[in-house]
Amino acid sequence: MPTITTPNTGIEIFYEDHGDPAREVILLVMGLGAQLTLWPDEFVEALVGKGFRVIRYDNRDIGLSQKMEGARAPSLPVQILRKKIGWPAKVPYTLKDMADDGIGVLDVLRIESAHVVGASMGGMIAQLMAVHHGPRLRTLTSIMSTTGNGKLPQAEKHAMDALIAPLKDMEEETLVERGLDVAKNIGSPGYRPDPVRQREVVLRSVRRSVYPPGMPRQLAAIIDDGCRRSRLADVRVPTLVLHGEDDPLVKLEAGEDTARAIPGARLVTFPGWGHDIPEPLIARIADEIVGHVRSN
Repeated sequence: MPTITTPNTGIEIFYEDHGDPAREVILLVMGLGAQLTLWPDEFVEALVGKGFRVIRYDNRDIGLSQKMEGARAPSLPVQILRKKIGWPAKVPYTLKDMADDGIGVLDVLRIESAHVVGASMGGMIAQLMAVHHGPRLRTLTSIMSTTGNGKLPQAEKHAMDALIAPLKDMEEETLVERGLDVAKNIGSPGYRPDPVRQREVVLRSVRRSVYPPGMPRQLAAIIDDGCRRSRLADVRVPTLVLHGEDDPLVKLEAGEDTARAIPGARLVTFPGWGHDIPEPLIARIADEIVGHVRSN
């Protein structure tokens, strides 16, 4: 089992390493409550096929990486209230800690620099890698993510409700149905998946790992980090921003704001794309990333 302990944060991180070790590295960082397997195998294979070494990993508190057992996140209403009035909230860990985890993976694997690609919360983590570890990033790609600007349009209610709905029990079929409901409510309206294949994907994810306590702690880290616009203004890493024009969870305006906040960033949007990586778009997304990294 490829698990490493990061020297900077002391967290055990599970990772997968694909492709020729001599090639340039693309580091994939996944989002809130999502395992590394949400990067489709076909997407990883597409990048490897274009000549890259691709590393994907489970963030702390999810998948097969270390769980922060016993740590308690403040309740969502309390944390939001304290944030509004300027009071600090005690969170188990921060988004910067999670960014440091990713850099720690590079450290252990003796990778001096990498092209970092982050999706959703992973995009936020990747942004903070660029803020705090800029020389370690050859390029940055922020996918379906945001600056944390509180003035941006909020998620559609059905999408957020599906994401944070409490689990009724831990039976496998309940977990699968929950996963399917989330996928339906945040996924791409222009690229609906085959239902049989989608169920297989969710079932594999459920059988790999289920850890509900991690999600509220990761969400607390997102809220705690606040708006990154002023920090992103100092980023000098070549940046690509990819965003779906029909994302119900992180609205298109969030991608536009990210591109404005990072000097020189380039924004590419796709109609019909929601908050997932649908099979019909894998080749186009991979091509955009490869074009970006090869031009920088």
